Amino acid sequence: VQLQASGGGLVQAGDSLRLSCTASGRTFSRYNMGWFRQAPGKEREFVATIRESGVNTYYADSVKGRFTISRDNAKNTVYLQMNSLKPEDTAVYYCAADEGSYYSGRYYANHHHYDYWGQGTLVTVSS
Repeated sequence: VQLQASGGGLVQAGDSLRLSCTASGRTFSRYNMGWFRQAPGKEREFVATIRESGVNTYYADSVKGRFTISRDNAKNTVYLQMNSLKPEDTAVYYCAADEGSYYSGRYYANHHHYDYWGQGTLVTVSS
């Protein structure tokens, strides 16, 4: 599957932004999806994950209550709604897909458990 992330941009602290990740192929509904981010000079960091059915979600503590992950399987798209953005949210955001049986949100917080990655979209939050 190929993943295309979009929606990044330059915003001010406190603003909102919605990222989208669209997948090619007809089996999107079978993929567990995740969002990760990587700031300059830092390691890749888990943000959020959603089960293939959309029933289960799991978030990093740093974004819990501010970010919401969702998906529309009819549109082959997963979203990341980001509210109350902070300068420390500045990073390249990547979407990822795993085609396998769902284990747990914590399992999908590990980037090694994904099979496919998008190219990333840059989010810059100014103070």
